Amino acid sequence: MSAQSYRLGIVGATGAVGQELIRLLHERNFPLRELVLLASARSAGKQQTWNGKSWTIQEATPDAFKNLDVAIFSAGGATSERLIPEAVKRGCVVIDNSSFFRMDPKVPLVIPDINPHALDAHQGIISNPNCSTAIALMGLQPLHRAFGLKGFFAATYQAVSGTGAQAIQELDAQTRAWAEGRTSPPSVYPHPIAFNLIPHVDKFLDTGYTKEEMKMLHESKKILELPALRVTCTCVRVPVFRAHSIALSAEFERPVDLAKARAAIQGFPGAELCDDPAKNIYPMPIDYTGKHRCGVGRLRKDTYFENGLSLWVSGDQLWRGAALNAVEIAEVLHQRGKLRVN
Repeated sequence: MSAQSYRLGIVGATGAVGQELIRLLHERNFPLRELVLLASARSAGKQQTWNGKSWTIQEATPDAFKNLDVAIFSAGGATSERLIPEAVKRGCVVIDNSSFFRMDPKVPLVIPDINPHALDAHQGIISNPNCSTAIALMGLQPLHRAFGLKGFFAATYQAVSGTGAQAIQELDAQTRAWAEGRTSPPSVYPHPIAFNLIPHVDKFLDTGYTKEEMKMLHESKKILELPALRVTCTCVRVPVFRAHSIALSAEFERPVDLAKARAAIQGFPGAELCDDPAKNIYPMPIDYTGKHRCGVGRLRKDTYFENGLSLWVSGDQLWRGAALNAVEIAEVLHQRGKLRVN
């Protein structure tokens, strides 16, 4: 095995993002010396399989990181708070999917297509952004490069897979019940999600915004390195199984040009232009499930902002907003020699 291969651990390996991490690490041929799957004590000893390969789940304890070069965490903020400092103490580089370290000024918050340079200053911890932030910025970053972003309005249409496997099951059960003339009461969400919209993602704050909505503001400022960026957001849970969509109206420093905007999106590796309304071509979550890039469409000059564009973005939040972004971070760290090798 090459000296440039790694012992990599996945914390939260039994969850939806953990399973996607296993798949993507193998499909993208990340140089693995060993893959270690970690989860809570109740999952320890169980078997996890993918494509004919099997692993035994181990309990995520501080000493589980002693022989790992890198770990990807996708087990929630409490687990990250408790175990990530222990992992770093043991020489393990950590990529964290939770929100716990995102706004720590010492921790880079990274989308590799936008700010890979931030990885060079990492001190053992790198944060993944929130899924909606990541998908929104796939549409906004190329336009920011072209015209200079000042601020934006966002309305999200977030799939239930962003909540987890139980939410997927709840939507499935409620849809089947409706088709059979039955009811299936909600347990994951405060209201039925089938054939409904719930304008409530994460906890409400005293301001009336939710935590999810404020993530769009604070994380966008940090990733784009725009401290004066203005953002307002409404986050909505929709009855879609997978892939988020976001409606955006953005204001820019310089006059906008639609041809230049389309060219900027086409030249950006994280997005693809999907924009021909005359032929009913625009991004939809059904078409961007399991895709590496986000679709950007419905591009038009905004009627409110003087230098404004309105657009629509769809992307797989389990990939772009979580697993794929984490794997891409690991790939860049490997390319730049920023991962530990024993």
